[in-house]
Amino acid sequence: MDWLDLGLTFVKTLAILLTVVNTVPIMSWVERRGAALIQDRPGPNRVGPLGLIQPIADFVKFIWKEDPTPANVSGVLYTIAPFLSLLPACLVLAALPVGDHLVVMGREVRMQIADLDVGLLYVLAISSLGIYGILFGGWASNNKFSLLGGLRSASQMISYEIPLAIAATGMVLFYGTLNLREIVLWQEGTLLGVLPRWGVVLQPFGFLLFLIAAFAETNRLPFDLPETEAELVAGYHTEYGSMKFATFMMAEYMNLTTISGMMVTLYFGGWHIPWIGDSQLLAWFGGSRNILGLFQFVVFFTKVTAFLFLFVWVRWTVPRFRFDQLMRLAWGRLIPLTLLNLVVSAVVLYLVEGR
Repeated sequence: MDWLDLGLTFVKTLAILLTVVNTVPIMSWVERRGAALIQDRPGPNRVGPLGLIQPIADFVKFIWKEDPTPANVSGVLYTIAPFLSLLPACLVLAALPVGDHLVVMGREVRMQIADLDVGLLYVLAISSLGIYGILFGGWASNNKFSLLGGLRSASQMISYEIPLAIAATGMVLFYGTLNLREIVLWQEGTLLGVLPRWGVVLQPFGFLLFLIAAFAETNRLPFDLPETEAELVAGYHTEYGSMKFATFMMAEYMNLTTISGMMVTLYFGGWHIPWIGDSQLLAWFGGSRNILGLFQFVVFFTKVTAFLFLFVWVRWTVPRFRFDQLMRLAWGRLIPLTLLNLVVSAVVLYLVEGR
């Protein structure tokens, strides 16, 4: 790898990371305005038109806010816990393909930080590390509410990682690869000349199971038991303020973006649009591979935005589960159903394709 390759890798890493980081203030505004619309109230509407500058004001407030450390906390773990939650969300971005490729100075530059042969396995492994930040933060805070929130999060995320991974494995049987870019390329075209060749068409039930597990993995309502205000004040981040608290919130929204990106990649064709192939789009754009690449980038993040809105919509629509119901759903319902989906998928492939 020469200096040009290193520079191009740095640029595309920075571009993808900044795009996802910028979803944090946007989602903060969407969350509050969306809640207001659903609950028939104004929401933030003072700072800027429609309150659009409110996230910037909040960010400035977090920067200048006093950041005291409570007595008797475990200093090192208490300090690094928010960043241990944020780091896995950033690392997962490396494997997500946001488009096919660009042509820069005669070189093909794939719109993916790292094209890994085991990309799906990498994403599942790295995303599971986010539990350490929440668990360390809850334990190190020397607060009973924080400790309970951390323990709840540990049991919840570990439990729902299992159906999440099994549901994704069902799709791997169809795709025949763990490479996320190849998975997206496989979904181009149509089935029977009518239906998009997307994972959600092949496995709608598997997608539903994956979606439910994704809500629990990201600690979102109706599965936000680790920080349920009615019982645990704020759960694992009760003792956090200023930028440490903001870092936890940033990690949550970035996790939402990455899990949405995974659903788009596995089930909704990645950067593809229905019934129109890349070659046809390339002809429409005058043969410009770079314009096509930018269009694919927009398509991918438009699909991600739709899932982010779904997360917000469900939060303000569905009531919170009890913790025993949460665990019963994982071990008594989702895991058996995902295993059944995996077995049925394998039998169907054997009967249809002989593999």
